[in-house]
Amino acid sequence: MVSSSHPPPLPGRPVIAQRWSRAVFLHWRVDAARLEPLLPPGVRPDVFDGSGWVGLVPFVLSQFRFLPAPPVPFLGTFNEINVRTYGIDDEGRRGVVFLTLEAEHLIPVLTARALFGLPYRWASIGHRLDAEDAEDAATIEYRSRRRRVDGAARGPGTRLRVRVGEEVVDDELSRFLTARWGFHERHLGRTIWAANAHEPWPLRRAELIGIRDGLLADRGFADLAGRRPDSVLAMPMDHPGFVTQFAAPVRVH
Repeated sequence: MVSSSHPPPLPGRPVIAQRWSRAVFLHWRVDAARLEPLLPPGVRPDVFDGSGWVGLVPFVLSQFRFLPAPPVPFLGTFNEINVRTYGIDDEGRRGVVFLTLEAEHLIPVLTARALFGLPYRWASIGHRLDAEDAEDAATIEYRSRRRRVDGAARGPGTRLRVRVGEEVVDDELSRFLTARWGFHERHLGRTIWAANAHEPWPLRRAELIGIRDGLLADRGFADLAGRRPDSVLAMPMDHPGFVTQFAAPVRVH
């Protein structure tokens, strides 16, 4: 059963909220057997049309807050890029499994690693939005380079450029890849599930114009950036984004 485009109710009160906008989803089919060693215990690859999937997903994050407190000062708006795949546990919860998450600000990097065990990395990230050609099609470029402990930007990174079309997309594959109402992670010796909720993704068909990537290779998928993605989706670039709320994690048995 493919995920619904609408989230189920959170299993408890929300503890973290943040706004997401300008998201781009690049996805490649992979043999599900390649994913099994990367998943937490108790989680198996979630497949669609016989394949596992690996995604490269940049977006803009803002209004980060620990509920019920107001947004954390000084963070403002910043970029994030994640490499991810998808898993399902024995209770049928279909979630994201993050292979790496690159973020501009060190505070949320340290917070997410401490609270959830998420593989966040501090990175230098930027994006540029353009409107081009007679049809006024929006193009967006993301670029990143992971920072070292001393702050130097010397690690793996990515640079990608996407043209966002006008065709609205809402089908089984798009929901499988984006309507994920939680994530699985290995933290403090146990597998956890953290549920999240937000409004349905407003997705448009998009075209990859170019990519030069090292983040996929860093996680063992060097072959993917050399071939065209099997799915390219994006939010409308003028969309204001939506607030996402996360519940406290629970243990996966």
